[in-house]
Amino acid sequence: MLCKIRKWDLADAADLAASLSNKKVQDNLRDGLPYPYTEQDGVDFISAMLSADENETFAFAITADGQVVGSIGVFRQGNIHRQTAELGYYIAEGYWGKGIVTEAVKQVCEYVLNKSDIIRIYAEPFANNTASCRVLEKAGFQYEGTLRKNAVKNGKVMDMKMYSLLKEEIPAYYYG
Repeated sequence: MLCKIRKWDLADAADLAASLSNKKVQDNLRDGLPYPYTEQDGVDFISAMLSADENETFAFAITADGQVVGSIGVFRQGNIHRQTAELGYYIAEGYWGKGIVTEAVKQVCEYVLNKSDIIRIYAEPFANNTASCRVLEKAGFQYEGTLRKNAVKNGKVMDMKMYSLLKEEIPAYYYG
């Protein structure tokens, strides 16, 4: 299945709402997203991403077979971490396990590390989200350690894992 990342379009709001109105998807994301997620929530999110500073927020729709199936973004940090950015992503449940997110991670990292002064991209998936950890490993990220009892999600105290990719570590296969 061919995967591409592209800038958001307001017409993507319905696909976004369909993906995020799934408890299984939201269980692996940070809190703050409405549930159920409406098309208007999607319009609001897309509008915010389109108006964000393009040197601070690198936000893209993940598409497969011409349809929006997820979201991926890299968000610059501040102060002494200004050349570091956090990676976040999700994909609709029907597209899990197909290699789409791994490909999207490669595409967004190549873009950000080559088009900005970002030198380090990191991600912090929940430790029990083995699929997301595997995505990062397949995309060339290094496991740095476990952040013990680092979050509370759905009333449970959760460990998170820290992964990073440095600019000089971009795997050669990113360019193929």
